[in-house]
Amino acid sequence: MQVNFGIGVRNKFHSHTLEQVLIVTEGKGIVATEKEQITVVPGDIIFVPPGEKHWHGAAKGSAFSHLYVMAQDSKTTQLED
Repeated sequence: MQVNFGIGVRNKFHSHTLEQVLIVTEGKGIVATEKEQITVVPGDIIFVPPGEKHWHGAAKGSAFSHLYVMAQDSKTTQLED
């Protein structure tokens, strides 16, 4: 499934019960955990392990899109208000 973020928009900290793979398709984005933030660009592939608290979204001044691959029975828990 593809997810599109407007300029500078991100989702909130969350985790998944199963692994998630992000495939960057457009723009410049950020994938962050509590310990680090990495800048990602088209062609980058990011593996998010099960249970890892993270967020992803567009970098400042850029829109951002990615595909995500995740098992259908994975549960997502939002960890930020």
